[in-house]
Amino acid sequence: MHSSSAPVPDVSIILPCAGFATRFGAPYSKELHCLSPGVTVLDRSLEAAVELAKSGLNVRLVVVFRAHKLDTVSYLARYAEMFQIVFVYQDDSFEPGLDGAIRSGLPMAQGPVALVLPDIVVSGEGSAGSLLAAMRHIGRTGWSVVAAEERDPGTLQQMGALAVIEEGGVLTVKAAVDKPTDPSGYNAFWGMVMAAEQEAHRLPDVVSEGVDSPLAGAVAFMAERIVNYNTTAG
Repeated sequence: MHSSSAPVPDVSIILPCAGFATRFGAPYSKELHCLSPGVTVLDRSLEAAVELAKSGLNVRLVVVFRAHKLDTVSYLARYAEMFQIVFVYQDDSFEPGLDGAIRSGLPMAQGPVALVLPDIVVSGEGSAGSLLAAMRHIGRTGWSVVAAEERDPGTLQQMGALAVIEEGGVLTVKAAVDKPTDPSGYNAFWGMVMAAEQEAHRLPDVVSEGVDSPLAGAVAFMAERIVNYNTTAG
């Protein structure tokens, strides 16, 4: 008998797919919404993760789901050779939202951990390589973000708002808050987050209310455009 063990991941990605998408209003999971022939929102959201794998890294994709998301589970079969895919049911003893999804997935993650949302698409020049750049420049705080500039208060109130400043030629997150009631002072929002292995336990705090965001001090990589596909109009 011979035993074969999966390679230890160089980087892990938590992909929370357990949401109910009540705002989306379609009979299928919103991440499976077709953008062009054979290309879904999910495919676009995973482009930067695919680039990690193409660079030679062993990438573990930790998919957090609930029973109503078996269409998404089936769809991800096309990535079976690209990623080491692990499926985890969302543990409802945690918070029911995004922070609970991250907590459910974290025990399966190894190495630096990225948070990639299946309905967020980063686009523009260099977007595919953005997560790889973020991983290579986690910086002194152990955090980096892929972000887009945004001045509209209404948009900032719906997103992970950031105050991005330039320090010594490096774009840095000065302050961060999820869905701020007062968006003044924020000029960007994040689309993907990368945490060093020793910092990954704090990933749920990125999307939790009433806690200090660990993103203050993170290195920021600015994308041309980040689209949140929360509606079929997206």
